[in-house]
Amino acid sequence: MRLSFFKEKGFSSVFLVLFLLLMGGAYVATQLKINQISRQKIPGSSVIYIPSGKYLKYASFGYSSFLADMIYIWAIQYYSTYTISAAERYKYLDHIFSIISELDPHYLDPYDIGALIAVYEARNPELGFKILDRGLENNPEQWIFPFSAGHYAQLVKKDFKTAQHYYKIAMEIEGAPEHAKRLYANAAFKAMDFETSWQTWQEVYNTAEDERTKKIASNHLYQVKAGIDIKMIQEAIQAYKARYDHNPLKLSQLVSTGFLKSLPKDFDGTDYLYDSQTGEVKAPTIPWKR
Repeated sequence: MRLSFFKEKGFSSVFLVLFLLLMGGAYVATQLKINQISRQKIPGSSVIYIPSGKYLKYASFGYSSFLADMIYIWAIQYYSTYTISAAERYKYLDHIFSIISELDPHYLDPYDIGALIAVYEARNPELGFKILDRGLENNPEQWIFPFSAGHYAQLVKKDFKTAQHYYKIAMEIEGAPEHAKRLYANAAFKAMDFETSWQTWQEVYNTAEDERTKKIASNHLYQVKAGIDIKMIQEAIQAYKARYDHNPLKLSQLVSTGFLKSLPKDFDGTDYLYDSQTGEVKAPTIPWKR
């Protein structure tokens, strides 16, 4: 609790807490009567009926940060109450955490926890992104918000394009960890944006200060080049088969028949493996075993 500022104004913290609780209780009682909804239906539903944190901020007499603390603690307890149906429990998730952010935009923990609840409890990654976007908007120096959004997009939603977008934002914020750039390059690869992935891994390789990072970048460069080359070769095989009604016996036939200008080799200068029966092309080794 952030109570130190109470003493500066000469008020008793106990008096202020009681006053705020009484004020909130009177407000909620009025709202419940108007809406004719029983408190027993949604335990601790006081916050739900507050139209906006902006209104509550004006009514807090300068103690909005303390009130944000109170609501945040209530929210943690509320979202740990599994006797409430999931549909009811998560219905007001965005509203509750938006109130906290309006009361104290620079209170960082609620953005992280709100997004965590949205993604893993409510099964709503889009709401998680919304909460983290709000955190970044209010705190543009905090790389952790887009970094977390990239994590959720990649690992939970399997949306690599969105992950790439968020990792790019994170890595461009001062203080972001170096591996944010590597995660961006990897997400770009999985999103089939080979050009961006190749360029980024080259930057990582060329600026690496240790051999371990260079090796990681080298392995990824191998993987990206193989992805680019194999895609090009397979497209040539399909064109060859469309003309001759069968797969080429050797990949060199793609060059002799004009479907490729030259036959690419892997990052280490080795020929790709080819199965003429299936038309499958693959790299001669696994990048991580080079």
